[in-house]
Amino acid sequence: MVVLLLVLAAGLVAMGCVKADRVRRWRRSFNPSAPELPDSAFVAARVVLFGMAGVGVFSAFQFMAVVADAEWSDDELSSAVSQAAEELNGTSRFGDIFGDDSGFDEESATMIEDEVVEHGGGGAPQSGVDAGPAPLNKPSGADYTVQAAGADAAFCVHVVRTRSKDGDYEPPGIAGNPGTVTVPSYDFAVTSRKGAC
Repeated sequence: MVVLLLVLAAGLVAMGCVKADRVRRWRRSFNPSAPELPDSAFVAARVVLFGMAGVGVFSAFQFMAVVADAEWSDDELSSAVSQAAEELNGTSRFGDIFGDDSGFDEESATMIEDEVVEHGGGGAPQSGVDAGPAPLNKPSGADYTVQAAGADAAFCVHVVRTRSKDGDYEPPGIAGNPGTVTVPSYDFAVTSRKGAC
């Protein structure tokens, strides 16, 4: 689209640069009985052609800016992953009340993706981040390859999840009786490095 707009603008400029005498000769060769065009018509035509070319160039640059804002750069992703790992390191979260660890990979991947997007900065898009889990991940330690649309770089985020019984939550039971369910708490240690896992 950008190339098309720039080519169109160049064509309009080329049309505006054609000399009036040449246009008059062409016109006479096709229609000898046509009335002579005044110089003011050529001036008006040039203003319109150059104005349209300017709009085309402006639109091309606006389109390039929109495309640039829709994709991540390697620097944006590097900074966002580093800040996300620092932010997640040392945090605690509650786990599944039934002690089922089957969804830990998906939850950790979503946690990383959300944090990376949050730390992307003003120029980075608010989507397009993928944290792909390594095939041999375990609830106690897992690796995620973080990539983003438009960026060539990849980063490995290592997550160590440790059970923290001190942070468990026991909701109250019915009628003031002690609760029978414990919501487990986990502490996270998160690091990142450049390169896929």
